[in-house]
Amino acid sequence: MADGTGLETDRAALLARYDLDAGGFRTLDQITDFAAALCEAPIALVSIVEEERQRFLARTGLDAEETSRDVSFCAHAMHGSDIFVVQDASADPRFAANPLVTSAPHIRFYAGAPLLNGEGVPLGSLCVIDDKPREDLTPVQRQGLFLLARQVMVELEGRRRDQDIIARQVKDAEAVAESDRLFRTLADTMPQMVWSTLPDGYHDYYNARWYEYTGVSDGATDGDGWNGTFHPDDQERAWQRWRHSLKTGEPYEIEYRLLHHSGEYRWTLGRALPIRDDEGRITRWIGTCTEIHEQKLMMEEREIIAHELSHRIKNIFSVIAGLIGLSARQNPAIRVAADDLRDRIMALGRAHDFIRPHSIETGEDMQQGRLHGILEQIFAPYNDAGGNRIILSGENPAIDDRSATPLALLFHELATNAAKYGALSVSQGQVRIDVQREGADICIEWREEGGPPVKPSDREGFGSRLMQLSAERQLGGRMERDWRPEGLRISLRIPFRSMSRAKVEMA
Repeated sequence: MADGTGLETDRAALLARYDLDAGGFRTLDQITDFAAALCEAPIALVSIVEEERQRFLARTGLDAEETSRDVSFCAHAMHGSDIFVVQDASADPRFAANPLVTSAPHIRFYAGAPLLNGEGVPLGSLCVIDDKPREDLTPVQRQGLFLLARQVMVELEGRRRDQDIIARQVKDAEAVAESDRLFRTLADTMPQMVWSTLPDGYHDYYNARWYEYTGVSDGATDGDGWNGTFHPDDQERAWQRWRHSLKTGEPYEIEYRLLHHSGEYRWTLGRALPIRDDEGRITRWIGTCTEIHEQKLMMEEREIIAHELSHRIKNIFSVIAGLIGLSARQNPAIRVAADDLRDRIMALGRAHDFIRPHSIETGEDMQQGRLHGILEQIFAPYNDAGGNRIILSGENPAIDDRSATPLALLFHELATNAAKYGALSVSQGQVRIDVQREGADICIEWREEGGPPVKPSDREGFGSRLMQLSAERQLGGRMERDWRPEGLRISLRIPFRSMSRAKVEMA
């Protein structure tokens, strides 16, 4: 939209009073961050519309600092009294050919709240943008965007020059009071329990949902009274975590049992983040409490089922190994092959026992979920009282149920062969295993020392094929053998992604 020449001249003079070129809009950056989160939009902007351009005083999710005014959505939004919404810009004749629609950032949905100064003069817009069409904002999001737009103006009005200091202080105080009132209104509409504290951690505000959920009287949990609503077994832990956050400024997050108005303790997730001023000092903490009781119970039920299922699978391995042993006793001709097969099945059983659900104590003792842990389980029969004959060094990457089985088979075969023909077949022999991360791969070197001279076999046996299958087919890696006179050396290169799904996602 275009303004008259005289009005635009007046607006230019007015904008100069805000000293926008001085920068220092950290508070506005926090507002756009919150607006994007509140409205679940990838982009949020504080846009000031000038005669030839629109400049972004604060931006979340966008690198550009300004655009020309003729492509500005905010030039439309700032002239209304309500939130200006474009559901799908590509289908709107006003914007379909706009370069901000046809190219990056590919605007589809736009919602902007006008920024009006105390005299009602439009300065720009606080807007949120999505690259996907949407119907509208929710009522809470609309109210929140209006509230945040007012807070933007509180910040900008505080920068106006050539005003009477006392009048400005009164106006700011009134704006803060109005902002606080609107914040409380917005917080009371949320389904979560919301609270805030002073920088020292003194709780001075809870929304209506808190009192409705806990049933405590108004003000009963101010100060440190909140801890009395926690389960006695959780109180000290919650205090320690809260003191740590107050001391360090780190986000607060903890699960605890909160007393419901019914008299039952229900599992709750508590979170809090600090609000900081331009100097980085914490001015307030804002926190929420979210009930997770049903989810917690479901997780406990799944864990019980997983334990029971895993125990039964372990029993199956034992039964199969027993049947093989019985068959070997009844038919001595197959004893050697049966013993090898039984040992392999027991290696699989140890791998399963390693990665199945355990208690925290057992998991820590077994290095559960790590390569060294499963190798120690596989190699336990080959170490004697004189010390470890198989020495592990290097990194200790995470593994999961997908990689544990082929790893167990692979290293069981290596250890068995070393015990029959290699370094472990003599008392002074040793095996050294070194694990290193190289780029996207885990590199494992198996080095036998002190054993009898070895020669490559003329034919590839079942064990060799099993190792090749485990390393290359199941783990997607490569295995190379080097038959040295001083002992066999094997180099394994396994993709890191094949070791553990969870760790790949984290990386």
